[in-house]
Amino acid sequence: MGDPDSARALRPLRRPTLPGGPTLLRAGLVAALLGLAAAVLHTPTGCPPPTAPSPGPAGATATSGQAADGTPITHGTGTGTVSPLPVPSGAVGVPVRLAEPAAPAVVRPGARVDLLAAAPGGAGAERALLAPAALVLGVLGAATPDGSSALYLALRPDQAQRTVGLPEGTRFAVVVRD
Repeated sequence: MGDPDSARALRPLRRPTLPGGPTLLRAGLVAALLGLAAAVLHTPTGCPPPTAPSPGPAGATATSGQAADGTPITHGTGTGTVSPLPVPSGAVGVPVRLAEPAAPAVVRPGARVDLLAAAPGGAGAERALLAPAALVLGVLGAATPDGSSALYLALRPDQAQRTVGLPEGTRFAVVVRD
């Protein structure tokens, strides 16, 4: 077998080796730094650091991951935070998601609103008055672009039961009094 090319072609190939410890460490650090840089570049300017909601008193509810128990809540303009007003004696605090996502932008804590409800599915244009002159305690998530904002209202217990007892899909609206 005098052909040198055929002898080389029948020789087994050398299996490639995996990178060693220092090379893997460098690759891991580079990947971690690139991930951190991507996270920093995609964070909106002026975005507050994430905070975990604190557990509230019994019966406190949260909307969109934001606590309704006294932790800072963004008000309508999105330029700062306002602590919600305390629930008045004889009332209960109820978060209500409104049908119109822009409505919480014009309401401030301390304002009075009439809470209206429309039947689910638009069956009838009639809106029922659930709570006249309800006190706005806070505005939850008014600066969120996905429309997941709500009003935190002080309602009498009977008004609160009527509000939360409505069927799923009921659309809520408010008329601002002052």
